[in-house]
Amino acid sequence: MSSEAGSTQCRGLIEAKESLIKAMNSLGAIENSDHIMKVLRDVYNELEQLHESRRIKESNNLN
Repeated sequence: MSSEAGSTQCRGLIEAKESLIKAMNSLGAIENSDHIMKVLRDVYNELEQLHESRRIKESNNLN
């Protein structure tokens, strides 16, 4: 897992994103997986947005 300080929620989001990256890498060589790859990328992007929101919220809590 990446080393990034943060809450348990942030660490969970990082772990979920890394799992999706591993899944996408595994599917990369499999034929006819384009639709699944798109869905996984969409989920990854949603998790990234959640993670960014958490980072902003936690940063504001520090100030």
